[in-house]
Amino acid sequence: MIGIVVVSHSRALAEAAVGLATEMVAEDKRPVIAIAAGLDTTTFGTDAMAVSEALGTADSPDGVLVLLDLGSAVLSAEMALEFVDPEMAARVRLTSAPLVEGLVAAVVTASTDASLDAVAAEAERGLVGKQDHLGVATADAAPVVEADRTVEVVVGNEHGLHARPAARLVGLVNGFDAVVTLTDLDNGKGPVDAGSLSMVATLNAQQGHRLRVGASGVAADAVLAAVEDLAAQNFGDAVVEKAAPSPGGSGLDVAIGPAVLAGAQVSLGDYVAGDNELGRLDEALATAGEQLDELRDNHGDIFAAHLALLGDRKVLDDVRASIAAGASAPAAWKQVYGELATAFEGLDDEYQRERAQDVRAVRDRVLRLLVGVTEVAPTDGILVVPELDAATAATLDATRIAGIAVRAAGTTGHGVIVARSRGIPLITGIGDVDVPPGAVVSFDARTGSFEVAPDEERVRATITEREGERAQAIADADLPATTRDGRTIDVLVNVGVVQDAVDARGADGSGLVRTEVLFGDRRTAPTVDEQVDAFRAIAQALGGKPITIRTWDIGGDKPLPFLPQDREANPFLGERGLRVFRRRPELLRDQLEAIRRTAAETPVHVMFPMVTTADEVAWALQELGPRDGLEVGIMVEVPAAALRVGSLATELDFVSIGTNDLTQYTTAADRTNAAVAPLADGLDPAVLQLIDHVVRNAGVRVAVCGDLASDPHAAVLLAALGVSELSAVGPQVPLVKAQLRQADLGRVDTAAVLAARDADQVRGLL
Repeated sequence: MIGIVVVSHSRALAEAAVGLATEMVAEDKRPVIAIAAGLDTTTFGTDAMAVSEALGTADSPDGVLVLLDLGSAVLSAEMALEFVDPEMAARVRLTSAPLVEGLVAAVVTASTDASLDAVAAEAERGLVGKQDHLGVATADAAPVVEADRTVEVVVGNEHGLHARPAARLVGLVNGFDAVVTLTDLDNGKGPVDAGSLSMVATLNAQQGHRLRVGASGVAADAVLAAVEDLAAQNFGDAVVEKAAPSPGGSGLDVAIGPAVLAGAQVSLGDYVAGDNELGRLDEALATAGEQLDELRDNHGDIFAAHLALLGDRKVLDDVRASIAAGASAPAAWKQVYGELATAFEGLDDEYQRERAQDVRAVRDRVLRLLVGVTEVAPTDGILVVPELDAATAATLDATRIAGIAVRAAGTTGHGVIVARSRGIPLITGIGDVDVPPGAVVSFDARTGSFEVAPDEERVRATITEREGERAQAIADADLPATTRDGRTIDVLVNVGVVQDAVDARGADGSGLVRTEVLFGDRRTAPTVDEQVDAFRAIAQALGGKPITIRTWDIGGDKPLPFLPQDREANPFLGERGLRVFRRRPELLRDQLEAIRRTAAETPVHVMFPMVTTADEVAWALQELGPRDGLEVGIMVEVPAAALRVGSLATELDFVSIGTNDLTQYTTAADRTNAAVAPLADGLDPAVLQLIDHVVRNAGVRVAVCGDLASDPHAAVLLAALGVSELSAVGPQVPLVKAQLRQADLGRVDTAAVLAARDADQVRGLL
């Protein structure tokens, strides 16, 4: 095996490059790599004597490849050849390959015992993948041999066929007596030589892409089988298994306890910079990535944006450049991500502006890892935060925290939704009221009150009363929700994981099975059988009651790992829901087949999301084919669908109003953007007028599966407007049913509600 020498002006740069390259191959297959970089650990420069010593360390009968950065590095290497034994010098090859990309390619190729010529050639092609991705013209690749046999595999890796999985693939195929090619069937690139890391990089194969693997030669069958096995193992990348969280909280709307203030910036004052700041950064990034992977797998797609921000190459390049210029890792990270958050806040587009909160959450997560501080984790107190991000809501101990008070207004942000689904008492919109750390505070979300130093006896009496209400509601949960004037409303549960159905108390079925959450941890599309098993488990957990399965509801703002999508300027108004599957109908057809098979065993309804036109409904029904007793509906999530619901529903059995999206589209306000979140209120009269229009004009059964259905008082109003089904988060189902049993719908002044000035006036009328 050849040896490798890295000559650079910077010791830190050389060590980081070697660290990156050696990660690509197993330890027992790594070539000897020697470094000659810097005049010492911190001073930039090169030294010919140091290079000659490195050549001696890496010397091999098979040769030595020398990679260099620039300027005097080349001169020092040339001079070093004059200092070493002439026989050794004759085995040394200086290459013009790019330092980092060339080194990675060289290490991977050398690990397969390739010749010095082959390793040097591969290193010199190190930029080809980047150039191809950026549209820079390069020399045509050598023609590839036509394959005798082919198989098809799918890239399941979250970040596509990136460096490490590509390196494993290259190392694998080079161990067989065969010529192997790769073609990306989704982007049309290829075929390329699968034994060349640089050529594999030119494919830019993303998650979900289908690769045709071709092989010829005596070991063609064996190598194809090995590649199939490697692909089935996610090309060696770890896959985190999904674990279903339990709600755990009290489920009350009132709380008292000492205030725990959070949201303060992470202090860097005690941080001591070292010689390996890049290494510290990489370690923190790896840990943060693992944390976010687990959060995404446990809580659906909310954390996809955080993972994308964590791995943004351009931003990471800026951070590393700042570190190379002398900044500590935390200082560089804080500066670059702080500037990015500010840039997002200054954008015109509302969807993009709300990403600032995600940026700050990622910034602070990595900063805490870098400086070694633990995130605030209150137990018996009330967490007071400027804004509630989803990560905080998902990781709090719901069995111990008293409650959460959010200064920002808005009741439908991701963090709020997660907290409520876990049964954590919560109030939003407390504003800039002065809250001393440790002071006893209380809130009553039902009345909208927040107090510092409250009358504790009064508050605890209220808590006791509400606990009694909840206990009675749970005891009566299995009773029907029949109002005092004789109307029975079906109250169902929203399901994202099977455990949601297991934990549901009193639910009359599921009004929303979020399939994109159910399979959100998958790197490859689930098979029909796997989907049937999951749907069957949900139905069994609900005792055979009806379940409404929503087909894949994904889009640029809600990515699905096995269905890559192009970046969109405004994903909120882009290719979402049903629109996506005109491009990839095979995924929808598999899901519809799974739904049909489940419907043969248990009551099942199918529901198509993000529908706007009658043409979309017709296409969906055509894809579905014969119904065979299957009830079919659509989501009403945009004003256009609400206003033309009569024409959309002519061949449907029901419609379900998604009040979260309908509210955002109606008010042009993003619920996760603190600046406009107060506008995104489901009780805004304009939203209620659209709901009323749907009920009056649909001609079919009308359900609501948005966050509004989880509010017991709003549920009464929805029922009074004519909604016959409500699908709520699990902890709220008993409370919604209890409130409906106490209601006389005929006494609800719906006319006054629809004519109200704003959402606050509506609340006053409830």
